[in-house]
Amino acid sequence: MFRWIAQNYRTFLWAFALAVAVWISAVTSADPDEMRTLPSPIPIQIIGQASNLVMSTDIPKEVEVTLRAPSSVWDLIEADPQLVRAILDLSSMSSGEHVVELQIQIDARPIQIVSVAPRAVTFTLEPLTTKTLDVDLSISGEAAIGYQVGDATIEPGEVVIAGAQSQVEKVARVRISADLNGIRENFDQTLNVEILDANGEPVEGVTVSPAAIQVTLPVSQQGGYRDVAVKITIIGRVASGYRLTDLSVFPPVVTVYSTDPDLVSSLPGVVETQPLDLQSAQDNINTRLTLNLPPGVSIIGEQTVLVQAGVSPIEGSVTLAGELIEIVGLENGLSAQVSPVSVDVILSGPLPLLDSLTRQSVRATVDLTGLSVGTHQVTPKVEVLISDIVVESILPNTIEVVITEIQATTPTPTSSPTPRP
Repeated sequence: MFRWIAQNYRTFLWAFALAVAVWISAVTSADPDEMRTLPSPIPIQIIGQASNLVMSTDIPKEVEVTLRAPSSVWDLIEADPQLVRAILDLSSMSSGEHVVELQIQIDARPIQIVSVAPRAVTFTLEPLTTKTLDVDLSISGEAAIGYQVGDATIEPGEVVIAGAQSQVEKVARVRISADLNGIRENFDQTLNVEILDANGEPVEGVTVSPAAIQVTLPVSQQGGYRDVAVKITIIGRVASGYRLTDLSVFPPVVTVYSTDPDLVSSLPGVVETQPLDLQSAQDNINTRLTLNLPPGVSIIGEQTVLVQAGVSPIEGSVTLAGELIEIVGLENGLSAQVSPVSVDVILSGPLPLLDSLTRQSVRATVDLTGLSVGTHQVTPKVEVLISDIVVESILPNTIEVVITEIQATTPTPTSSPTPRP
């Protein structure tokens, strides 16, 4: 036996190699290799970074990976993209500039990594430092006339800046900004902190704690000043058939002043306008009116107020009964009979227009264009010659029309006298 193997080992090896090749060919045919680029970039995961170091340069967030693998393995990766990971390992690294090759980990076999873009990442690690700074309050705008702003309360009054040493060293001040333009009430808001360098430009790549500051500013009215509401005085009535839809004034509140604070304090809280005359009004009114102020009291700013009054016609409806139907579009040589011969029409619109409505302003028709001999059901149409009047309903809404041919009349023959012999 051993002698036979020794004499025929070369044949045996050739047979074995041929069998392996046939097996590999069969497997490859059933599950062929494919080279593809992953449809979605792989996010880079950073591990091993020391707590006292921070990355001061931007690095790519994702990488593109091209693989070669059997179809069955691609099916696994497409079903669970997290099988492929890109790792940036910073373990045991100190401050300074580094170039590190990404580690591509794939939880599937067999697989071949064809390419990774980018393959390596260049970055700089710096010591993590902090700085504590007082908060500056920047105020823009002024309170409304007659009001004054007290001292601000800032809580907390300082913040901690943290980040890469080179970036933290750029920070010169931290600021919060409050806009007090036209303010009449106490200011109590939470404002975001701005991190600025010596030139007043924002510094990126650092964090601030806390990121928002509570600011309180008391606002009080000065003596001799007072805010009062504006009341519109009306005389007259709008025209018959019209109604008042809106009445507004701008500004609704004005500031008054007197050198005698007691005189201002004695005001009832409202001040009336000069009368707004609505007598026989049919259109909207936009006008400016002065205010009735007691002697010694004046208004701050614009001396008149804008008054707007909306005037609209009252809507109503009316029914026109027995409106005769007019036939249009009937072809030559045909005649038509309609049943019924009239319709009732319900109209709506402004009452003044409805009151002016006449029979001549309304036209009811049936259009027989293209219709041939026979009985037809046709929908009537109503046209109103006055705009803003709407046809609400037509009764009945279907008309029977019988179309017939016009019979030609045959002339009657006349007899000639018989000639005498």
